[in-house]
Amino acid sequence: MTTTVPTAGPTPTPTPAPVPAAGPAPAPGSGAGSTTVTTGPVAAAVPGGGLDGFDRLLEAVVGERAAAVRNVPATLTCFTDHFPRHPVLPGVLLLESMAALARTAAGPGTWRLAAVRGVRFKHFVGPGDQVHLTVEVTAHGPHRTECRATARAGGRVVATARVLALVSDETTREGTA
Repeated sequence: MTTTVPTAGPTPTPTPAPVPAAGPAPAPGSGAGSTTVTTGPVAAAVPGGGLDGFDRLLEAVVGERAAAVRNVPATLTCFTDHFPRHPVLPGVLLLESMAALARTAAGPGTWRLAAVRGVRFKHFVGPGDQVHLTVEVTAHGPHRTECRATARAGGRVVATARVLALVSDETTREGTA
């Protein structure tokens, strides 16, 4: 965002930063109705308007896939107790980053995590690590989306989730009217 400050006169108005253009046109038969977002400042293009759970969105193709980066700062309060001599990012925080990216790949609307299956934590993630998250949509519908997720740090896979099942908030919960 660029702001111009005049020496005298009315209050300056901020000039909005350009929003990245959509990526290349989709190939025939490859989800022609999907939206593509590529690298750059894409917070405005992320469904929900924020980067919840990750620091930078690298790619988002609604209904197909998404990729993002999460930096793990040494200042996280969880490192004081988890664990003092060998700080480790709690797996649930890594899983939440994967779920946030899955919500981005699911597209517009309010999605909530309904089920997680086949989660494996293979290596520790510590302060200073940069985690590359990828999500691939395996099933997509108006009320339910399922994704597969992978987290990599330091060139190796640190966590995987075989299924992240998301349901639309408009979906009636079991046992309710």
